[in-house]
Amino acid sequence: MDSDWLGAFADSFSAVGTVGAFLVGFMLLRREHRREAERSEDARRVQAERISAWVEMIRKPDGEPELAFHIHNASGMPIYEVELPMPAYGDEEQRLEFIGLVPPGRTIQRPAPADWLRTYVEPEPVQIEFLDSSGRRWSRDEQGALSRTE
Repeated sequence: MDSDWLGAFADSFSAVGTVGAFLVGFMLLRREHRREAERSEDARRVQAERISAWVEMIRKPDGEPELAFHIHNASGMPIYEVELPMPAYGDEEQRLEFIGLVPPGRTIQRPAPADWLRTYVEPEPVQIEFLDSSGRRWSRDEQGALSRTE
């Protein structure tokens, strides 16, 4: 009888060990999947993180001050369908300033609305939306937060 009890205990211990090994393996697999997903997201964001936009005072050739949007692409690939959403006042519908393509390593300047000159103090970031070279749409808000959009 003692050998039956000992055999049953050994079988139970073996079963618990097998289940434990399965659970540990499953937890490690889930952790690795999460790490891989984070690495993939980081790889997708590489180009988008190198895009910035701001408004800054410049001087026209005649010396007059003018506000200009600056869109800088510090990545090695172009960005496409670049748009700057303009703030809407009151019942106005929001407008988009369409820029188009920004080549790699370039900063594009476009005139900002003249009425912005009254409230301008110093260079500040502006919202930008664009497609990266892989066709993913991104948006960066005025605080610099980058998010993927559909």
